[in-house]
Order: sequence, then C-alpha cells, then structure tokens
Amino acid sequence: MTEEQRSPTGKPMVPATPKDVIHVRIGSFALVFCVGVGLLSALVHLWWLTAVVLVIAVVVIADMVLAVRRQRSLGGGPESRG
Repeated sequence: MTEEQRSPTGKPMVPATPKDVIHVRIGSFALVFCVGVGLLSALVHLWWLTAVVLVIAVVVIADMVLAVRRQRSLGGGPESRG
C-alpha cells in the first residue's frame, strides 16, 4: 500500500471528484431512510410500500457502486486502473 500524497499546503490529495463523493454520501443517507421506511412498512403489512422502498434501495446501491467504480478508474491510487 502506498502512502497518502499531500499537496504543498499539507492537504490530502485524493482522486475523488465532488460529484462522486456527493453520490456516495447522499446514497448512504437514502439507504438509512429506506431501511427505516422498509421496516416500518413491513411491520404494518404495507407490501406495496415495502416493494417500492426495495426498488429505490437497489437503484441507490447501483448508483453508489457506479460512483465508487468511477473513482477507481479515474484515481491514481493503488486500486486505480489508470
């Protein structure tokens, strides 16, 4: 594993773009919300709402996976392809 690079001002230099960071952060919040609503809707037997929340959670997970894969392909770290 390589040591983290730092800029001349001392800030960590990471290959993350703000767009991908936002996708992961908002996605993680949405997943927590989906788990809560999904559990409540399952307990109350609102199966249609449970199904809708499940579909939304799958879409959010796919978006987060794509954002992380984009970072690995763009970055210059040990896990990147470039």
